[in-house]
Amino acid sequence: MTASRGIPARPPDAGPQADATWAEAPYPVLVVDRHSALVRINRAARGLLPGAADGARLPEQVPSWLADAHRRVTSAAHGTAAGPSAGEINGRHFQAHPTVGDDGDVVWWLVDNTDRHLAETALSETRIRSEVLSKASSALLSTLNVPRCMEVAASMAADHLAEAAVLVAPPQGRRCALTFAHRGGPVSQTTRKVDVTGVPGLAEALQGFPPVPARWIDPAAIPDWLIPEGFAGPVGSVIVTPLPGHGVPAGALILLRSSTEQAFTEGEEVFARLFAARAGAALSAARLYTEQAAITTTLMRELLPPTLTGVHGVEYAGSYRASNDHERVGGDFYDVHPGADPSQETLVVLGDVAGKGLDAAVLTGKIRNTLHALLPLADDHGRVLTLLNGALHTSHHTRFATLVLASVRRRAGRAHLRLTSAGHLPPLVVRADGTVEEISTRGTLVGALPSVEAHTAHTVLAPGETCLLYTDGITEARGGPLGDAFFGERRLKRALAECVGMPAEAVVERVQMLAAQWIGAGRHDDMATVAISAPRSGPLTIVNGHGGGPDSRRNT
Repeated sequence: MTASRGIPARPPDAGPQADATWAEAPYPVLVVDRHSALVRINRAARGLLPGAADGARLPEQVPSWLADAHRRVTSAAHGTAAGPSAGEINGRHFQAHPTVGDDGDVVWWLVDNTDRHLAETALSETRIRSEVLSKASSALLSTLNVPRCMEVAASMAADHLAEAAVLVAPPQGRRCALTFAHRGGPVSQTTRKVDVTGVPGLAEALQGFPPVPARWIDPAAIPDWLIPEGFAGPVGSVIVTPLPGHGVPAGALILLRSSTEQAFTEGEEVFARLFAARAGAALSAARLYTEQAAITTTLMRELLPPTLTGVHGVEYAGSYRASNDHERVGGDFYDVHPGADPSQETLVVLGDVAGKGLDAAVLTGKIRNTLHALLPLADDHGRVLTLLNGALHTSHHTRFATLVLASVRRRAGRAHLRLTSAGHLPPLVVRADGTVEEISTRGTLVGALPSVEAHTAHTVLAPGETCLLYTDGITEARGGPLGDAFFGERRLKRALAECVGMPAEAVVERVQMLAAQWIGAGRHDDMATVAISAPRSGPLTIVNGHGGGPDSRRNT
């Protein structure tokens, strides 16, 4: 044989020693000519390819990947360096390194790197699975909407773990919320009456028991209702695994592969449980948030001030802004309690609890409920305040409150008001000529001292005139050009003088707007305003779209 480039020619006097060295080379070596004929192979190569012999055709003796590699090497330009190829031979993984001789023969050195290939494959699978779990955690925790979280979990499971996935929520009676997904297809959700005991391992998974191995589940026992629409072929392999939650199971995840796909391996079952753990944690968090949000909404409905329009020919409007924009409730409050008919007074309450935030809002709820219970005594403001003071003074709350009561009745086109302040800022009245009057009512705050003192004042609103009740969040709003000046009563009175003849709603909107502009981006206290107006037009008897009466008030 002539010398091949990179391999010295066999010396003429090498004799048996060279033949022995060639035969005992630790790697399988094949010498193949440009026509794909085996020129010579060593002993290691004969052990790897028992049927190979000198002169045999290479494609008939080796896997296609090696025969194709030889064709590529021999068809390349002369002198071009050829890189290694890799593939399996008899269940082992080899790297084939070619050396091209000057005469066109190619020496193939076959290096067994099965162990390295297995390690690299395992490392690659681990890296891919870690990326999938990281992506799943990010996607699942990005939403606190339960249906959306179920949809994301089922979709990712179908794309990365199986051909199809079904997420089964904890049953409500015999009905379960089901989320179906199959690889490359849409996700569908439904709620139906199902028998979870008909799926091997599903009832146990929904109770949080460890999953049964996939090899114990007969795919033929899977009921039709569990097969997603669009799933190709009969079921060939199934995994049923629980979705661990916070103390209680969050449901179960079912993974399906068709008979044409490889069955789930033990490693894939472990990976499925890791995925299910993340999905279960996300679903539990979403359900907990949903439950808490529902409770909060119910409580907020009772704490939020009502929407006001008009009662028995008198206009009412209210506006509230919490100290923090992300909060909806605080320490300021107002209510309007209509009389049963136009001959009875409507009781208006506006107050300010010391402090702000949710703690203050809880006490405002207690005050509002107490005042509602005292409505039969509303003819006597002093007695109402005394009873309210006693209720607050004996409670566990250490906060106190200021408030103002206004009893309103319309007679002969005018609104007659009785106003009583309990440590609160004096009401302001905008007359038809633009004059702003301060009503001289005074009293002590409630909830701080064993007794309360109050003085009631009377006033009458002619058509087009308005009485404004407000909290100190308006007058003590700090801002202005330098950011350190109070809005103050003088600016408030000047603003009200410009509201002559405006509807009640326009008055409160303007006051709140001017105060907000004065504050800018600065901090502020809770701000509440209520306007009581005697309209120029005919009587109004609507509150929140309903006729006036004791039940015409509605919280929002």
